[in-house]
Amino acid sequence: MKKSRLLITAISIFIVMVSTLSSCATISKQIEKLAPEKIEVNAFTGMPGSNGPVLAVKIDDTNAAHPQVGLEFADVIYIEQVEAGLTRLLAIYSSKIPKDIGPIRSLRIGDIDLLAQYGRVGLAYSGAQSKMRPVIAAANIEDLGAERNSPTIYYRDPNRSAPTNMILNSAPLMAKAKNLVSAKNIGWQFGKKPAGGQVISAVKISWPNANYGAIWSESESRWLLSHNNLANLSASGIQLGSPTLVIQLVKISPSIYGDKFGGVTPMSETVGTGSGYVLRDSEVFRGTWNRTSAETGTTWLLEDGSELPFTPGQIWIALTDQEPIFTYLTPKSPSASPATTK
Repeated sequence: MKKSRLLITAISIFIVMVSTLSSCATISKQIEKLAPEKIEVNAFTGMPGSNGPVLAVKIDDTNAAHPQVGLEFADVIYIEQVEAGLTRLLAIYSSKIPKDIGPIRSLRIGDIDLLAQYGRVGLAYSGAQSKMRPVIAAANIEDLGAERNSPTIYYRDPNRSAPTNMILNSAPLMAKAKNLVSAKNIGWQFGKKPAGGQVISAVKISWPNANYGAIWSESESRWLLSHNNLANLSASGIQLGSPTLVIQLVKISPSIYGDKFGGVTPMSETVGTGSGYVLRDSEVFRGTWNRTSAETGTTWLLEDGSELPFTPGQIWIALTDQEPIFTYLTPKSPSASPATTK
């Protein structure tokens, strides 16, 4: 009888243990269902989004090219000086590639160095002078230019005039692309606003024959852009702008290349080190940029050597050799900026 009672007790304990383990497994599964899934963050923007294949697109930036198409979906946008002191854009897409992008224009020599830090990307552009073609062929890019693709991929918008009417149909182009890298960290970091910034309401960035302006929008938490003194609107009607606006001071000098009209192509040197400004959260921070080689990314540090983080979101980077003009809302400290105040 005693042995029977012991056996029954052992069986009861075993049943309780099995039941408990089963309950734990059920609870664990329920927790897994309730726990949020790991969200992918795009390396270029620090925002939720895929790190898909990288497409770089050359976009016209003359007055006639505005409003541009698809820029609001780019992860990173560079403003570069070209012939006659005008500007042209290099837009980087990864987290989302819109159907239509443009107007598409030709490549410039400075783009080769800029793109080297991203790895093997697809490059969409309208063409390039013959002297540059060996350089393009030797670069670590997949040439997806208009000269290699059909008019159904690079089509003409009947509502625009040449040469600012070429629009990219991106889906069939990306379907042809092979061996492109996915988005990866290329130097800058994201984080909380550091101390030491100066509150500003506006900035003006200049080139010999073009200018950009930006004002801080508290309601949208981003810098709203103007181009040549007019609101910089996309074709969709959205005013272009970003939470982080970078003004990278670079050396700009004549290159051995030029356009068909005899204009000399300027070269913006983005490898090396220099100074500049990062605008975020209604403030401007003076810092230094560093890029040790064409294949390495660009890092930003405050003047004391600590990290200068960006705000997550789309990033505009203005490459210029002219000091910007800031409109300050607080007294300017000696280290904030040597630029003229209003």
